[in-house]
Amino acid sequence: MRPGVVAALAFASLLLLDAAPVPREDAPLPERLADTGGGTQLITALAPTTGATSGTVSWWDRRDGRWVKAGSAPARFGARGLVEGGSRTQGTSTTPTGLYDMPYAFGIKAAPTGTKTLYRPVHQDSWWCEDSASASYNRWTEPLPPDCRASESEHLAAYDPQYGHALVIGFNYHHPVRGRGAGIFLHVNGRGATAGCVSVPEDAMRRILLWADPARGPHIAIGTAGGTTAISRY
Repeated sequence: MRPGVVAALAFASLLLLDAAPVPREDAPLPERLADTGGGTQLITALAPTTGATSGTVSWWDRRDGRWVKAGSAPARFGARGLVEGGSRTQGTSTTPTGLYDMPYAFGIKAAPTGTKTLYRPVHQDSWWCEDSASASYNRWTEPLPPDCRASESEHLAAYDPQYGHALVIGFNYHHPVRGRGAGIFLHVNGRGATAGCVSVPEDAMRRILLWADPARGPHIAIGTAGGTTAISRY
């Protein structure tokens, strides 16, 4: 084959790559995301702006090459809105945006019958250590270790109804950066906005627990409708 023909074919291939279809604005939300975590289940937590304290949580299944909505519910976010997860600071009452896995579930109440996700029951000595100086930073502990101050941590049994049922969000979890934040969960609604978590009504939380299947690699994408924290970036 002549060199000119080879070059022409290569150029045509580049044009085809550049012309790869862009998801339509009316496409299912997961199809507009840069990444969905590689599994076949996804939760989206969408806020209209970074200053919003409410929005929508939806959960999706990947079926026959398409994302199909399995459920949806009103959601609440941090009292001071949302912020890019990589630059978040602990104690700011902001919800971190980004794409995260969900290591396990827990709750003051028993797991709904049929829950597949690992579910840890909350006991009176169950704590989430949020002391950035502790070796147990951003970890469940039973009991509270000596190097973790109670004033800087959450006594899980004290948060009812919020921790009636909850899923751990993998923000700053696998390789914790001290001072970035700890104890970010998807949990049951309290009286108002959260301290940084995402919350939904109790019936929705139960439905999510029954839906989630670790074998299908569920993740959660948290973001806004547009801007630098747009959910489509994650």
